[in-house]
Amino acid sequence: MAERISTLSDVTERYDVILCDVWGVLHNGIDAFPAASEALTAARAAGVTVVLITNSPRRSQDVISQLRMIGVADTAYDRIVTSGDVTRTLIAAGPKKVFFLGPDRDLNLLDGLDVVRVSAEEAEAIVCTGFFDDETEVPEDYHDMLTVFAARKAPLICANPDLIVERGSRMIPCAGAVAAYYQQLGGETRIAGKPHAPIYAASLAAASDHRHAEPGKGRVLAIGDGMPTDVRGALNAGLDLLYISGGIHAAEYTVNGRPDEAILNAYLKRENAEPQYWMQRLA
Repeated sequence: MAERISTLSDVTERYDVILCDVWGVLHNGIDAFPAASEALTAARAAGVTVVLITNSPRRSQDVISQLRMIGVADTAYDRIVTSGDVTRTLIAAGPKKVFFLGPDRDLNLLDGLDVVRVSAEEAEAIVCTGFFDDETEVPEDYHDMLTVFAARKAPLICANPDLIVERGSRMIPCAGAVAAYYQQLGGETRIAGKPHAPIYAASLAAASDHRHAEPGKGRVLAIGDGMPTDVRGALNAGLDLLYISGGIHAAEYTVNGRPDEAILNAYLKRENAEPQYWMQRLA
């Protein structure tokens, strides 16, 4: 069973590097969690390198700007690696005519790449960062368009593998939900973000660059709340994991506002997940 810890400092001395999820751990899309920033700031002060690893489809600098707006402290991390960063490699290697599925704010994901944004009728691939309107839409709203793409064997390049994310008190669907639906329709998906290996390789490389030394796998701690992304990705990469139970899966094991440890452990067992530690919120 996972060990319940009270504070991150309980285990900090065991690690040289922390790979920390962002959405659901440091903020909920609207409000920052100050105690989480303070915990990572303290870990850095103790000599630990902190790399934020996020499935945001945006590039690193855009996410840094977003974190500042929400109120996440700059002192909480050394580097940041986004799904958008690693997905650009997939886009560059794919077909040149792409249909962009997502909000206009994500369009700079294509900047500097040798691709052309075209209509759905002309496109040879889809680049998906999310929905045109994630407040009202679900993947099934794109059924007809995706069915045509699947029949043409056009790959869907997913820049955000998350299925859902917290936005305040609500759960909002992400590009990963579109990718999963496209697979159900028989379409091919290409993904580099969590839980896939490229984003972990890039994050560990960023940590090594910052430390001027490559950390041993046993000296790296991953922190996250998403079972199919953060948890599966960290365990597949052979990393120790601190599971944050108060994130997107909290309803699975929360009783009277608190996580029930027995139900939580049963949930983790059912998901074939074995984190080393857990806590409700990073602090």
